[in-house]
Amino acid sequence: MTTMKCQGCRDGKPLPFEFTMAFHPILDLRQNTVWGYEALVRGTEGQGAGQILGMVDESNRYKFDQACRVKAIELAASLFSDQETRLSINFMPNAVYEPAACIRATLDAAHRVGFARRQIMFEFTENERMTDVAHVQRIITEYRKHGFATALDDFGAGYAGLNLLASFQPDFIKLDMELIRGIATSLARHTIVAGVVTMARQLNVAVIAEGIETKAELTTLYSTGIRLFQGYLFAKPAVASLPQVWLPDIMPPVDAHQSHAA
Repeated sequence: MTTMKCQGCRDGKPLPFEFTMAFHPILDLRQNTVWGYEALVRGTEGQGAGQILGMVDESNRYKFDQACRVKAIELAASLFSDQETRLSINFMPNAVYEPAACIRATLDAAHRVGFARRQIMFEFTENERMTDVAHVQRIITEYRKHGFATALDDFGAGYAGLNLLASFQPDFIKLDMELIRGIATSLARHTIVAGVVTMARQLNVAVIAEGIETKAELTTLYSTGIRLFQGYLFAKPAVASLPQVWLPDIMPPVDAHQSHAA
């Protein structure tokens, strides 16, 4: 077992604030089940993510990133009823840390609470310009070596989504909610999303549509071959618990050529 530590983990000072996690479901509408949950940072009294993230700076960024992973895994282990439900954890792609060293706390936490590695997915966003793309590639390679899945979040909203997809080919991409907002009445948005789904299928990358708020959005997106969905239409995040989820009626079958879109 490695004993390496990155610079950000050597400082033994505790975080100057407390936090917890809320859980937001991701649905598989081909199976009509909850596929997984994204862990979202919250204050211990339910304060929004912005208030907590506003207290994160260069002096505690790495420690916070590590603490979020551990907190999410510990809570998920106590809340999930099986070893198939996925846990999606966000991480900071521009954090300057050593992948093999800083994954140690995640591995230790998963082992300690008996949470299977195959259940864990790490999300990184294209909204933040990546200063060292090669370093992010090393992080993804290290995570995959340990059996973790990876996802590119906010696809279509940031600086270089297509370039990142070409460089990394993560296991999943999450379509940005602004790209799909109003898709039911927008030929342009529908055409773009359908193109992304086709491209992702050819790269063996699954697509998650997030930010779903209306049944019209859901039906339109499902028709493109997407099967994984997240949004307030199904549930709002629940702090330190799993929310009650609305599952729509079994969705109609999609064309056979779309069956591998996710």
